[in-house]
Amino acid sequence: MGRTPPHPDVSQFDLQLVLEALVDPVRRSIVSQLDAAGEDRACGSFDMPVSKSTATHHFKVLREAGLIRQYYVGTSRMNALRRAEMDEAFPGLLDALTARRTAVARG
Repeated sequence: MGRTPPHPDVSQFDLQLVLEALVDPVRRSIVSQLDAAGEDRACGSFDMPVSKSTATHHFKVLREAGLIRQYYVGTSRMNALRRAEMDEAFPGLLDALTARRTAVARG
């Protein structure tokens, strides 16, 4: 496994942890940005109004809740939204989150 941090298996997903992760607007933004991108993104590529150390904490909370998978490509820590796995465990949750963000963006 090397430098790849641990991730919960789908069978270990806990709705309480997922909802607690999503209550924070910065973490919801990370999930929405990943969903909109449709591809994996490096930690430094996100638009976030927080310091690097605070961003690291937010990514860790999302990873430990099972919302994202992190891995390294060279020196970049990449982030992948675990949409299929979340949809399997909690159908409609991410759709509701991303639909809400899209509606707010349209204003």
